[in-house]
Amino acid sequence: MRYSIFLPLFAIAAGGATGPLAAQEMAVVSAFEGTRLDIVATGQVTRVPDLVVINAGVVTEAATAQAALSENNRRMRSVLDALEAAGIAERDIQTSSINLNPRYDYQERSEPRLVGYNASNQLSIRFREIERAGPIIDALVGQGVNQINGPSLEIDNPDEAMDEARLDALTKARARAELYAGGLGMRVARIVAISEGGASRPPMPMARMAASDVSEESLQIAPGEQQVSVSLSVTFALE
Repeated sequence: MRYSIFLPLFAIAAGGATGPLAAQEMAVVSAFEGTRLDIVATGQVTRVPDLVVINAGVVTEAATAQAALSENNRRMRSVLDALEAAGIAERDIQTSSINLNPRYDYQERSEPRLVGYNASNQLSIRFREIERAGPIIDALVGQGVNQINGPSLEIDNPDEAMDEARLDALTKARARAELYAGGLGMRVARIVAISEGGASRPPMPMARMAASDVSEESLQIAPGEQQVSVSLSVTFALE
């Protein structure tokens, strides 16, 4: 059997205290009885991604800042109209950044010369029908989008998958404890402690493309599978 001894620091500092209090402080406290078995198990589940995230941007150039912003705003209105026509909910469209930057000509040896401005407006777009990713990207490009990051494929409800992975890890830990107990001629009495070591979902790579990369045919998107994993540390008592 395993035992632990609890010695309060103030009792040691007292330098040999006597009486009922000292006896109480020096008492041996049993922290664990029986054979302790620590198991680390990883539970895993796979899911087909059911959420698509695309970052789409409109970048425009003009001689003045106002002209660059005006042209950018005109194209972005067409993009938002196209997304609405495609059935993308307003809550799934979010502006992620708006930028306006000067452009300089550095070729001359004199001071850099201001030649115009770049304006950009970036949107984050979410939808749940992966098969629509190609046509939606085509529609975005047709309405003036000239910068696309994505698509990124995700699991819409990761918590549910995580919970299944946790149960899988617990089942594996219990089965392994039973194996060890049987080999020792003992049995698993109870679980003493459980600690979750970590959970992970491997990030899906996100492609980057320019408008010139889009062909006349709709892009084909293969969802594949994503693996969700959870690691548990489980302490069992064997008898």
